[in-house]
Amino acid sequence: MKNFLLIASCLTLLVVPAAAQNSRVVTATQANGVYRFYDNEFRVLALGHNKLKVQFDGIYHTLAKSVNMGYAGGEATIEGNVATFIPEDTQGCKITMTFLPGKLVVKQDGDDATCGFGHNVYSTGTYRKVRGGKTKFENPFK
Repeated sequence: MKNFLLIASCLTLLVVPAAAQNSRVVTATQANGVYRFYDNEFRVLALGHNKLKVQFDGIYHTLAKSVNMGYAGGEATIEGNVATFIPEDTQGCKITMTFLPGKLVVKQDGDDATCGFGHNVYSTGTYRKVRGGKTKFENPFK
């Protein structure tokens, strides 16, 4: 019985910090900014009421020394430190963004075409925050 209680206590100590980590609340100051992963970039601006304005610009360099590009923009919903972004005019594309100190971990559900990106352009990766503050959004179609 003592062994059971000891094991249960140890498991509780392991599970509680993991649950607390996933429920972090991210402030606007922490979320706002520009994040980069190689040539891919996310721009994020907190709008309030658990909403973020998000812009993704992605690039894939081909062997023929040309590039394939991808763009997505719109609003994401954030809960704790995890935001869900479904790009406008897409079905079956979901981008999950986890905010951690100084970085953004992104997971894309849906392939490049489903998300409206060029061939082999994906948003998945660990992005480093390169600029904080209120983000300016650029028109990708200039």
